[in-house]
Amino acid sequence: MQFSFASRAQTLLSSPLRDIRELAKRDSFISLAEELPAEELFPLHSLAESATTVLSEDPLALQYGEAQGYGPLRSWLSQDLARRKELSVGPEQILLTTGTQQAIDLLVRVYVDPGDPVLVENPTSPGLLQVLRLQGAVIIPVEGDQEGMLPGKLKELIDKHKPKLLMAAPNFTNPTGVMWSLARRKQVLELCVNHHTLIVEDDSYGDLYFGDTHGQKRIPSMYSLEEKQGGHVLYVGSFSKIVAPALRTGWAAGNRQVIQMMTAVKQMADWQSSMLNQHILHNLLESKHFQLDEHIAMLNREYTIRLKLMVELLKRNAWKDAEYVVPPGGMFVWVKLPPGLDGDALLRGSLLKGAAFLPGSMCSDGNDSRECIRLNFTHPGRDELLLGMNLISEALLEFTARN
Repeated sequence: MQFSFASRAQTLLSSPLRDIRELAKRDSFISLAEELPAEELFPLHSLAESATTVLSEDPLALQYGEAQGYGPLRSWLSQDLARRKELSVGPEQILLTTGTQQAIDLLVRVYVDPGDPVLVENPTSPGLLQVLRLQGAVIIPVEGDQEGMLPGKLKELIDKHKPKLLMAAPNFTNPTGVMWSLARRKQVLELCVNHHTLIVEDDSYGDLYFGDTHGQKRIPSMYSLEEKQGGHVLYVGSFSKIVAPALRTGWAAGNRQVIQMMTAVKQMADWQSSMLNQHILHNLLESKHFQLDEHIAMLNREYTIRLKLMVELLKRNAWKDAEYVVPPGGMFVWVKLPPGLDGDALLRGSLLKGAAFLPGSMCSDGNDSRECIRLNFTHPGRDELLLGMNLISEALLEFTARN
């Protein structure tokens, strides 16, 4: 049979990540391409205890539940966001989702019509670009610097395109690792409030913060900065990076009307995210044997060491003409390659040697970032990180010699 897929579905087939994931199944292959945490740091013992308790004492964990998510976990999250991030959001304003990606997908489904302009950071998350393309949005990239989106550029684009949405990750932007300044957050928030533009604030990486190392203080979210709680910010996040991705538990928090619409479309998509996973996660978070703050602190200590190792490797001769800024947190280092080099071409050479990274072309809607690459430092162990960077360096030296 000859299948007639929707034209926009073709965008799903053009991702080098699919090939990288297949190669990554080989024992000898090292991938610095994906946004993965380190599995050796997962709280396996505590999760096993919680799973055993839930499965032996809580039969409702295997039943259908609320589309909006497990009530006790939403209540816990409401209190945790207030305690750790000074967010005032009630359980009824929270939708539990199958990761951050689904939260963004649900919002785009109910808020964006084909042809609607949507503002994104440039560069930005490959997953976000895929969601927007599939919905038929017109993607408008906004330039930024080491403090965040440039307010002047943002205002020009808002005036010109009248966008419905602005998508941003102010805490350690994917892929650049930029942490927006307080002043920049306030300026962007003011512009969007004045022009009735909804902000989707993705804080997936916000807890992976190495502030003790870099001397920087945590900066309030745009959600918490909106004084009148007028609903101009939808705050999304996930437990994937700080507990375990396979639990597939993320959230969207914000205006009740927006949450209700997202919940309605979630019922059509999958009715609910896994009740079993949510019960296990809630049991873990309430357990006396597991402290989330201590676990996050442990992750940040280890990831700081891995980041320092990557930075030392970037000081080697192969990278002498490359440019990068050491991020204060997150999972990535964004590198501008030496002049004349292309990230896609370098990836092909690196794959032949048994290592991978994410080419910058996947983080842009045009050709703006082809000379850049994204390197993940959280997933590979220290030995893997060293070997992977050595293999990529070999490919880089070969390309440099030819140019």
